[in-house]
Amino acid sequence: MYRPGKKFSKPELSRVINGDIEIPEDSKKERKRADLILVEQYKEYNRSTLQNFIKSGYVSLDGQIIKKPNAELEMTEDGTWPKLTLKVPKRQTPPDAEIIYEDDNVLVINKPAGLLSMAKGEWTAEPTLEDYGLLVHRLDRDTSGVVILAKNEATQSFLRKQFQDRKAHKIYYAIVEGRPKLPEAKIDLPIERSIKSPTTFIVSPSGKPSVTFYKVIKSNDKYSLLELKPITGRTHQLRVHLKYLGHPILGDRVYGEQKAPRLFLHATSLEITLPGGERKTFTSPLPEDFKNVLR
Repeated sequence: MYRPGKKFSKPELSRVINGDIEIPEDSKKERKRADLILVEQYKEYNRSTLQNFIKSGYVSLDGQIIKKPNAELEMTEDGTWPKLTLKVPKRQTPPDAEIIYEDDNVLVINKPAGLLSMAKGEWTAEPTLEDYGLLVHRLDRDTSGVVILAKNEATQSFLRKQFQDRKAHKIYYAIVEGRPKLPEAKIDLPIERSIKSPTTFIVSPSGKPSVTFYKVIKSNDKYSLLELKPITGRTHQLRVHLKYLGHPILGDRVYGEQKAPRLFLHATSLEITLPGGERKTFTSPLPEDFKNVLR
């Protein structure tokens, strides 16, 4: 058995635990993958989440960290699988949110840049928008601005349908590299997921219809402040459209090249109908760091 805090004295066994070497067939006892053993011992998590825990170094056997989900562990002499230790870090406390509006059904906040909309998988140590309410729509991690959340499932469905039916109207501000040739225009370019890089999107004739209106608000010798009105709501739509025009959003580490402290994209306005029928528009002012770039 291994002891926490002690130097592991059996390097070959350590390599077996981590799936780096295999035991000869004739000397093998019954064995099982670490992630499958973990599924049986920690039923509150699904297998995918437990695999991520292993890769993150949260799982150990007698103090020896297991680094690979496919590491094969040997059954003990009493006919049971070894007890694995799972040490999941505490979730971070969500930051205080600037509340724009609140009633019995909805909460509208000014999302700070850097806050995730939802967990990547079943669990994350980071705070997300879901810590504040039921998710209705999403903003990219580095996008700031107006977000509406529901306080009950009926409201969530009611608001989501408006986004699906394009009855919720959004306006964004973005700082882009350079200055577009036209002071305002309609960008009508279909978008689809990239085959080469499945987490990104590209303009393609076989993609889904995607429409954005832009208007130049202010420019200097390097950058321009644009007002953006997306008609469709494709993933990364604004970022992909502006990259295609040759004016990527400042700080876009995926679709641009210019390094900056953040992605300079801000959801400044959301018009939507609340339960009960009242149509309202919620706004968030231009952040100070936007103003500093264009001074």
